[in-house]
Amino acid sequence: MRLLVCGGAGFIGSTFVRLRVGEQGDEVTVLDKLTYAGREENLREVADAPGFRFIRGAIEDPEAVAGAIESMGAHHPPEAIVNFAAETHVDRSIAEPDAFVKTHALGTHVLLEAARAAGLRYLQVSTDEVYGSIEQGSFTEDSPLRPSSPYSATKTGADLLVQSYFHTYDLPAVICRGSNNYGPYQYPEKLIPLMILNALHGDSLPVYGDGMQVRNWIHASDFARAIGHVLEHGVPGEVYNAGGPDECANVDVVERIIELTGAEESQIEYVADRPGHDRRYSLSSDKVRALGWEPRVRFEEGLQETVAWYRENAWWWEPIRSGDYREYYERQYGRALS
Repeated sequence: MRLLVCGGAGFIGSTFVRLRVGEQGDEVTVLDKLTYAGREENLREVADAPGFRFIRGAIEDPEAVAGAIESMGAHHPPEAIVNFAAETHVDRSIAEPDAFVKTHALGTHVLLEAARAAGLRYLQVSTDEVYGSIEQGSFTEDSPLRPSSPYSATKTGADLLVQSYFHTYDLPAVICRGSNNYGPYQYPEKLIPLMILNALHGDSLPVYGDGMQVRNWIHASDFARAIGHVLEHGVPGEVYNAGGPDECANVDVVERIIELTGAEESQIEYVADRPGHDRRYSLSSDKVRALGWEPRVRFEEGLQETVAWYRENAWWWEPIRSGDYREYYERQYGRALS
């Protein structure tokens, strides 16, 4: 396929690009403005692949989007736009929601207009957080949307905008919502890489509240394959949930990381809970499974592999821990990294 992948230098986006270029042989153009969490290093495995190109630009810039589409050639335009571009960290959305509104609302609007003008298919990558928290059972695609943070609220708004373009303009658009992703190349503000790197460095392991928030974990490679199935086989106008095979409380994840890294239980530090913190997420994946998708990576296996990846790839995370991330961490948790 010929794809314009927006936000393709981020964690999940780059996982998808590496999969589609490396395994599928797709022609992919990545458009990414390279915020703190978007890095060209995430794409180095495919940088020299035939048909791959990288363009730096923001999805909220109509000229950048139009230029990316035109760069693929008038006779060979992309078949679809896949939108991973997002501000993703809930903590940052609580502190500074402006960027989330701009990227998720305005950026999605610009991409939808570009897809409509060029006659392209469109896939919006979304999150289980649009549904809010669920104490028992699992969310389906028909569950009401009850976002609880600026991050999830703006993602919800983007999803509704996508659906409006299908209903109003017949734009062939689909949405794929994933549960909590983990794996290599994830920026260390997120729970699993944060705990791995802090454990390896002897730093404290900050756990929100009582640590009993439950998450449905999906390896990024599994979510990337789910997105591919939805892109190829999904019905326009539909939403597809892709949840992982296992769920686990946050503190149990931290304790397993302690075992895998050889850290100490005493490094756990319970800190004030995040405002509006959802207690539990869980997705039913029956609809996307009917397209032929199944998760391949169980959480225990994936966590072991992820810990090993961070151990072996200091070239990737050392520049992060020595840069602006240190200031962010100190503001967020009230203490410096070692």
